[in-house]
Amino acid sequence: MAQASQVRTYDPAASVVFLKTNERFGGLSNMAPGFPLRVNGVRIRTSEALYQACRFPHLPDVQRRIIDEHSPMTAKMRSKPFRKDSRPDWEAVRVKIMRWCLRVKLAQNWKEFGRLLLATGERPIVEQSRKDEFWGAKVAEDGSLIGMNVLGRLLMELREQLKGDSAENLKSVEPVLIPEFLLLQRPIETICAGEVGIWASGVESRLSEPADRPPPQKQPQPSLFDQPIIARDQNG
Repeated sequence: MAQASQVRTYDPAASVVFLKTNERFGGLSNMAPGFPLRVNGVRIRTSEALYQACRFPHLPDVQRRIIDEHSPMTAKMRSKPFRKDSRPDWEAVRVKIMRWCLRVKLAQNWKEFGRLLLATGERPIVEQSRKDEFWGAKVAEDGSLIGMNVLGRLLMELREQLKGDSAENLKSVEPVLIPEFLLLQRPIETICAGEVGIWASGVESRLSEPADRPPPQKQPQPSLFDQPIIARDQNG
């Protein structure tokens, strides 16, 4: 069960909510196609496949099976029989790894993913889920969305960094500082932007796609998460 102190309640009418990848903000999902990645020279189709592969640094054959799948959902399902063999510190490091995966997605899809993040304005970003209240939030009886929404909060964190004066630093992504951060038996290297020179004109070009005016946000979103938030979760 999620820790009560980390559970959030969101008004869907005042939030950017994504559920299906073919919706306006569906590209925020790790399942979204069209945001290819390259890590250590290896082509990976989605951030979901990259995240799932990071479970198994000690099992390169499993990593290869995951990243070779064409469908992100199939890549996730491919990892399920091996979940018991996830890296032993997975619960403690998975949020750091997800943050890194999102950084890689932005660095290597700078224009498309960056523009999508900025189009959310200042509104809360929420992944609606039918059953996962850790990465997302579930619909309550009153229509609100309730959950830890860790993925949405990581996206909000990244959005704020993208708006800042040091946004150019996001084009380079250092590996996560954890033991055995490997892909196909090789240490994961620094990732550099796949598109150079995008938005060189500064703030004006960042705002070229106007965002909706945000409603007041009732609750600040703290930076996420240096410590594991819950003991176990079966869906992430």
